[in-house]
Amino acid sequence: MSSHHIVREKQEPALLVLGINDFDDELLGQLLEWSPTVITTRTTAEKLNSYGIKIDWIITGSEEEELQSDVKTLPLNTDALQSAMDFLTDNGYPSVNILTDELNIDDYLPFIHKINLVIFYNGQKIYSVAPGFSKWKPAGESIEILLAVTGLRVTGLTALSANHFKTTNDGFFTLSFSEPFIFLAEKI
Repeated sequence: MSSHHIVREKQEPALLVLGINDFDDELLGQLLEWSPTVITTRTTAEKLNSYGIKIDWIITGSEEEELQSDVKTLPLNTDALQSAMDFLTDNGYPSVNILTDELNIDDYLPFIHKINLVIFYNGQKIYSVAPGFSKWKPAGESIEILLAVTGLRVTGLTALSANHFKTTNDGFFTLSFSEPFIFLAEKI
């Protein structure tokens, strides 16, 4: 039996690279393993190019000379995140992994119901969860809620502060709350 898989276009999450300062090379390799569509900014493209990473789209405000011959340009609308997310949702991408050096979680709120997104920022993996979310984690793992939350009830977690918790034991933790979703951050 062969271990080779056929990867269909858009089957794997796209990779939006807005910044990769201090980003773990091994994790970057894992995110690139299945050859996702790679979208980046002009500044970050130079760094990705130096790593030999194939770029599909560069978000730019003008037609510039390409770093790689088959790179397409994506017009910059209001900002790089908005331009990339509009492109991904308009073209039917179901999910995206986002690498960034700066985070304003409110910038991601307009896209939460349009595309499944995972944000990698400052050693954290950030994603949205719905009420009743449950996940298995080892004891002592850090969990942080990044949005204001009402009616929060947790199991399997010990509060360290208002929105910061650690897992009590090896096993599942559960979050219940009133909002339709929240952003959760865990260490990577």
